[in-house]
Amino acid sequence: MTKKQTAVFLSVVLAICAALIVGIVLTNGLYEKNADIQESMQDAVLHEGDKIWLFGLQVNPGLISAYIVTGVILLFALAVRIFVIPKFKTIPGKFQLALESAVGMFDNMARTNSPHRNNFLGAYIFAAAAYIFLGTLFELAGVPCVTAAGECVILPAPLSDINGAIALGFLSYFIILAGGIAANRARGLGRALKEFSIPISMSFRLFGALLSGLLVSELVYSYLSLSFVLPVIVGVLFTVLHALVQAYVLAMLTALIYGEVTEPYVKKRKNRVAKHETTSEKEVTV
Repeated sequence: MTKKQTAVFLSVVLAICAALIVGIVLTNGLYEKNADIQESMQDAVLHEGDKIWLFGLQVNPGLISAYIVTGVILLFALAVRIFVIPKFKTIPGKFQLALESAVGMFDNMARTNSPHRNNFLGAYIFAAAAYIFLGTLFELAGVPCVTAAGECVILPAPLSDINGAIALGFLSYFIILAGGIAANRARGLGRALKEFSIPISMSFRLFGALLSGLLVSELVYSYLSLSFVLPVIVGVLFTVLHALVQAYVLAMLTALIYGEVTEPYVKKRKNRVAKHETTSEKEVTV
């Protein structure tokens, strides 16, 4: 960058900072809190005040988000399978290259960490990572919904609900358990049952990571009167970061543990040579 470009860049940055400060000062008296921050955080975790009617039952808004995200993923996969995959070319285009790179990355992750029975594993961790990534980004869409009390709320990420996180954690564990039984029968079952803390750790890792981003955003919105610039940046950064990290972590952990329980059992052979030498030494001693 030239000196002129540097000066222009610094001038723009200083102007933006000055505008933010002026906005905070001018809007400070206009900002009103609808609820206490403690109540907002408690409601974000327990969803006691924002239940939604679904087929005659009051459910958490995260369940509605889960249905929407699942439907979008299934429709997208169906459209790709029907209209895109049959038209794949030897020299791939941008979309084909992106799709093949994503599939290849998770397939390579499955093959590297689990050399045995990894065909289904690659498909599962790809689907789970896609669900986590898109489900986490879903909250950025700002989809409104009316609660049972008649209030309007924004649908959260599906995994910000502890029930959704537990369901995905146990599903990953059942995949590991099934792979262990298919590969090593009773020994595979024993290996998987030894890792009984896996679904709990996976579930609370997902829930805690996504909830922390939500709570940070709530804090920013509650204590900064300029709510049209900084909270948006903070919310987007935390959401995208958690989406990438949690999708990768769950896929990697599932592949690693699946590889451990599906590893073929090798029966230890007795060292006959060593045994013969030991017997000969005893005879010489006698």
